[in-house]
Amino acid sequence: MTSRRQFIVNLSVGSTTFAVAQTAFAQAPMVLETDANAKALGYFADASKTDKVKYPKYAKEQLCSNCALYQGKATDAAAACALFPAKQVAGKAWCSAWAKKA
Repeated sequence: MTSRRQFIVNLSVGSTTFAVAQTAFAQAPMVLETDANAKALGYFADASKTDKVKYPKYAKEQLCSNCALYQGKATDAAAACALFPAKQVAGKAWCSAWAKKA
């Protein structure tokens, strides 16, 4: 059985750990178009510059911010993506793995 004091200590330690983790991720580097994985997926930091000949499935309304793999809010300028561990993608970016959010 956990005492009230132990619960408060655990809660404060957990909150601090969560805050540190959020701060560390907020400073994660952005994916560069020159990264090997980005090149392989046809990542463009500015979706409007997507090569429409090479990627004919691209549509102007497809942005990272409305992709199922984007791990931020649609209004976030940048956020994590399941395809680029420990990096952030621009909300206005696009790649060939774009998938409509449910």
